[in-house]
Amino acid sequence: MLMRNEPINIKKAVGRKYNKFWTFRGRYRVCKGSRASKKSKTMALWIIYNMMEFPFDKKGNPTGLLPNTLVIRKVFRTLKDSCFTELKWAINRLGVQAYWEIKESPLEMTYTPTGQKIYFRGLDDPLKVTSITVEVGHLCWCWIEEAYEITREDDFNMLDESIRGAVPDGLFKQITLTFNPWNEKHWIRKRFFGEVTGKDGQGNPTYQFHDSWISPDGQIYATTTNYLCNEWLDEADLKVFQTMKETNPRRYKVAGLGGWGIVDGLIYENWREELFNPAEISAKDGVKSAFGLDFGYTNDPTALFCGLVSTAEKTIWVFDELYKKALTTRAICEQVTVMGYAKERIKADCAEPKSIDELREAGLQRIRAARKGKDSVNNGIQYIQDYTIIIHPRCVNFITEISNYTWAEDKFGAKINTPIDDFNHLMDAMRYALEDMLVGSAFSFD
Repeated sequence: MLMRNEPINIKKAVGRKYNKFWTFRGRYRVCKGSRASKKSKTMALWIIYNMMEFPFDKKGNPTGLLPNTLVIRKVFRTLKDSCFTELKWAINRLGVQAYWEIKESPLEMTYTPTGQKIYFRGLDDPLKVTSITVEVGHLCWCWIEEAYEITREDDFNMLDESIRGAVPDGLFKQITLTFNPWNEKHWIRKRFFGEVTGKDGQGNPTYQFHDSWISPDGQIYATTTNYLCNEWLDEADLKVFQTMKETNPRRYKVAGLGGWGIVDGLIYENWREELFNPAEISAKDGVKSAFGLDFGYTNDPTALFCGLVSTAEKTIWVFDELYKKALTTRAICEQVTVMGYAKERIKADCAEPKSIDELREAGLQRIRAARKGKDSVNNGIQYIQDYTIIIHPRCVNFITEISNYTWAEDKFGAKINTPIDDFNHLMDAMRYALEDMLVGSAFSFD
């Protein structure tokens, strides 16, 4: 029983199409979906409702069942503006603000009648993930948001093994993954959406893939959702997807319908994700810093590329990023300043001279416009293709973009010598940043 005077109408709060997701109690609950498919909001509502529901029976008597929840993203700093905000929204939507204590330092939520907690951790600090000890009850549930960012299955296995130990009858252990399925080659597809049907001639397993299924052992529920199940979208929201369907069908398949992205013809294949110390790299002879800015606002993010470059070693180290929508020029300046890069030389998209002037006036005094040149995009790509790109694990948006940045196709499906107009915000920012170092001051990228 929820600790409040009036019962909560869950159907009204959550809406349609998530009944099986809501009731499944196996070990793994996996939801891939399009944007605006309600997957994250539904999960946030599920956590708040069930953490309040289990401790009390229908008569309001204590049951002794005290589940705690661990919320995970690959990079800790991304939690506050995503899962933490979604859970605050869920508390307000359910009208139970009086029963929750919300802290930002440390990032934590407490159900005050019992002391149960929601903990927030990033996989960039694995020790804090594996060493969680709850104050009351049991650590039962784990929500991994944007699970696509976890590129190494071993990182997931480490987390899986940390959700261990017996729980009282009536409780259950469960890990929920929510994500946008940008790349069909991601390990999540075989692990949770693939049913092993046999072996091929080399002894490798063969798979039948499902959009939605429960595994024969009952431990996996994997499903696909999309914006069509979200009855609360207005006409303007729906127009965004209709336009996407007409102008960018490749993106619509993933961001609109929740299908797996098929990645073929990658522009950059010479990259890897690797932990490194930027201070140690920058101290090496001949290594220079490089910062590039691509503007966005409503539909596209503002993207800041932060890198180190060695022309002698033919290596680019990507060590930080900014990737956020709806940033005014003042907000961009504030974000860059907080990140510690206000005094750096930043090359920005020359198509936005007014924004560059405003940023300079706001405090980014060394920002300059990148220069245009004939065939500059393809020439820039050619030069960068000669370099090895090493990406710090915290640069999750850069990894997503570079692993989906491909050559476009003509109407017959043949690849053409033009990049797709997608997954290109940090890719463009990288070209702006590197224009002088890679090809000299006489040539530049637009």
